[in-house]
Amino acid sequence: MTDLTGKKILYIITKSNWGGAQYYVYTLATEAARAGGNVTVALGGTGESSAETGLLAQRLHDAGIRTVVIPSFMRDISFARDYRALRELITLIRAEKPDIVHANSSKAGGLGALAARIAGVPCVIFTAHGWPFWEPRSLLSRALMYLFSWLTAILATRVIVVSNYDHRVASAMPGIAHKTIRIYNGIDLSTPLGTGERIRSAFPKGAFITGTIGETNRNKNQIALVEEARDNPDRYVAIVGVDGDERAHLEERIRAWSLTDRVKLFGYLPWTEALRGFDEFALPSLKEGLPTVLIEARLAGLPIRANRAVGGIAEILDAPDLSIFSREHMVGETFALYR
Repeated sequence: MTDLTGKKILYIITKSNWGGAQYYVYTLATEAARAGGNVTVALGGTGESSAETGLLAQRLHDAGIRTVVIPSFMRDISFARDYRALRELITLIRAEKPDIVHANSSKAGGLGALAARIAGVPCVIFTAHGWPFWEPRSLLSRALMYLFSWLTAILATRVIVVSNYDHRVASAMPGIAHKTIRIYNGIDLSTPLGTGERIRSAFPKGAFITGTIGETNRNKNQIALVEEARDNPDRYVAIVGVDGDERAHLEERIRAWSLTDRVKLFGYLPWTEALRGFDEFALPSLKEGLPTVLIEARLAGLPIRANRAVGGIAEILDAPDLSIFSREHMVGETFALYR
C-alpha cells in the first residue's frame, strides 16, 4: 500500500447517511489513516440543511477519524445555503492546509473543488459516483447538472469515475478526458454473510422473496417493486435501506394497495444480514454509478434482476469474477493518485 505518512487529506461528502458513496469515503479514510495519513472528513447531515449526522459520522468516530460538520450542506440546490457551505469549506481548508482534497458526490464535488482551488490546494480529486444529469429530472435541470458536473471536473486536478460507462461520458466532455481515470468501487470479498433471518421471519414460511437494498429515493425506484407486488399476488418484496424522501410515498402505496403482508420496509440493515434473506436480488434503479450492493449480491450468489443500460450495472453482471471489485484494488489505485 502507498505510504501516506505526512500527507494531510481532507475528504468531503454531502450526506452522512449510509450508502455506496459513504462506504467509499469510510473505506478510503480509514485506510489512509492506516497508511500514515492525517485524515479529516467534512460532511453534512442526512440530506436537509442542519440535519443530524448519520451512520457515516458515527462509524468514522468509532474508527478514530476526525470529522467536521458542514451545517449548510444539503442535497438539493439552494444558492444561499450553498454559498454558506462554500464559505465554511474555504474557512476549513485554509485552517487545515491539506495536501489533498478528495471530494465526493455532485454537491460536495462542486463546492469542495471550488473551495480547494480558492484555498490553493495542490491536489484536488473529485469522484463522480454516477453523473447526476442521468437523474429523472426536467431537461433544464439536467442541462444545469451537466454544466455543474463539467465545471467540477475542470476545477479538479484528477477525476475518478467508477465505471467504464461513466468514463465514456467523461471522455466526451471538453477538456477532462486526459485527467479522468476509471477506478471500480471495491468491497472486502472475504466478508462473511449472516443468515438473513430478520428478513425471512417477516414473511410466510416458503415465500419466494425479492429483495433490494438502497436508500428509499426516486433514483432507486423501489416503487417499481411495489407495483410488481400489486400486480402479482405471489410476489413478496423486502426493501432494505436508510429512509429517504420516498419512504412516506412507499408506505402510502403499500397501504393503499393492501400489500402490508407482502411488501415490507425494513429500514437500514447491514447487507451481510439482509442478503441471505432474499431469494433474488432486484435493482430497479433509474440512475447508478457502480452500485456496490450489486457486487455484494453477486458475492452472495443471488439471481439478479437489474437494468443493464443503467450506469455500470452491466460491468458487474458481466465480470467473469469479482476480483476487480476488491477493496484492495480500489484503495491501491486511488492512493496512487495521492502521490
